[in-house]
Amino acid sequence: MYMKRILELIVCVTVSTGLFLFGPVCPVQPFSATPENLQNTYREIEALLNGGQFAIPMHLESLEERNALRGDVYGIIETPFMALRDALVVPANWCDIVLLHHNIKACTNRQAKDKCLLTFFVGRKFYQTPEETRPLTFDYQVIAKTPEQVKVLLTADDGPMDTKDYRIELEAIPLSEGRAFAHFSYAYRYCAIGRMAIKTYFATLGRDKVGFSVIGVNGEGSKVYVGGARGMIERNVVRYYYAIQAYLNTLQSSEHERFDQCMSQWYDLTDQHRRQLFEMKKKEYLDGKRRERQNQLLLQRELSPCQSRNPKYQSSN
Repeated sequence: MYMKRILELIVCVTVSTGLFLFGPVCPVQPFSATPENLQNTYREIEALLNGGQFAIPMHLESLEERNALRGDVYGIIETPFMALRDALVVPANWCDIVLLHHNIKACTNRQAKDKCLLTFFVGRKFYQTPEETRPLTFDYQVIAKTPEQVKVLLTADDGPMDTKDYRIELEAIPLSEGRAFAHFSYAYRYCAIGRMAIKTYFATLGRDKVGFSVIGVNGEGSKVYVGGARGMIERNVVRYYYAIQAYLNTLQSSEHERFDQCMSQWYDLTDQHRRQLFEMKKKEYLDGKRRERQNQLLLQRELSPCQSRNPKYQSSN
């Protein structure tokens, strides 16, 4: 019974999104205040984007500090900026993006007075109905939508099993030749129970799970990857970034075909990193996600979707 509770907590922790980091956050870059800040970041890490372990131009950073975890991915996306911008300011599109993650079983958006709320139904990696999951509701805001930048922010103060201060951030700026530079951040904070559960899990069932950062070389000359909670945040921030990439890659597809193509592309992108990201065979993943998407559509029909313009929406076309 004790181990079951630990497993439930780890599921919540590994797929929950966001964090308010009190105090300095050191190596990772903050959410940029202006397009110029993100442009400066691009110039600083441009050489790293094509020289890492990823098949597409991207760079990963992570931080574990006190009871806080944060992962940041920076990448070049081969999509015209205006198309990227217009796709990523639509709440319903975010639901289709996050649903690609193994542990998200459904996502809905609804208008609640002056707020747009997105609810993630968090579960295990195998197929589950929404009733079998734990809902996690975010306040969704479009912070900026201009020809020079886009910023989207999702926050939640509290989550299941003593997790807190969830924060998802996406910002992007245009590059030349129909490309964009994007920064995706995923973080959260946990309390004493969560810390104990994470430590127990990675000392037992999760001891072989690793992230992407290389922290050394073993006696045989092979790379040693970061493990534990920091490895966990790295795996999940990469999964979400690949979900954004897969969605944008299929913008030209028909609405009827797009989700199937997104699922297939997401699986193929993550399958390049079997050491870190493999969970199940492709057919099992696709079959389960098709069923979960139908559940999501049924849930959404009962709700009033978010209005097209958020009160905090800043737009300049």
